[in-house]
Amino acid sequence: MDPTQNTSAGIGGSNGTIRYQTNDGTSTVTVADDSKENLSQVINSIEKTLGVLHQLHLTVTSFTPASQLHLLQRLNSLVMELDNMTKLSEKCNIQIPMEVLNLIDDGKNPDEFTKDVLNSCIARNQVTKGKTDAFKDLRKHILEELEQTFPDEVDMYREIRASSAAEAKRLAQSQSVLPNGDAKVKNEL
Repeated sequence: MDPTQNTSAGIGGSNGTIRYQTNDGTSTVTVADDSKENLSQVINSIEKTLGVLHQLHLTVTSFTPASQLHLLQRLNSLVMELDNMTKLSEKCNIQIPMEVLNLIDDGKNPDEFTKDVLNSCIARNQVTKGKTDAFKDLRKHILEELEQTFPDEVDMYREIRASSAAEAKRLAQSQSVLPNGDAKVKNEL
């Protein structure tokens, strides 16, 4: 597409595609996520391999010397499809935790792993929240004690803290950074 043409972008289609429409009415489709397409190709290859294995099973169970050529053709087809699957899988970068594979090998549901990880994260989050709350309470208590002992210094501290917080907020807004520290992402079309 010519970069000088005006375009209007919209998400359309399926499988993570983005459709750009130019002023002359033509449209261009760009795949937003090649990994989904690669994964889809691997899944299709796996399904073909399973089909070939089923056909091979049927050929072997009803084997006769006359069907030897047919058996060799099925074996060659299986080898070619496994080779194709290997080539397609090299394009995919999917990492599966060994615990999930072990659960599958044990005949268990891999969703148990997800549930355990989620529960572990919730527990760690609660511990961290408790520590954060404890530090907030400690800070509040220390400020109260300091205010009773050194009221002028605490007032100066609060003024400095407020001005630095306002400066940090202004700087974050000028740099397109969200208050939580994340950066805003500009959509480029």
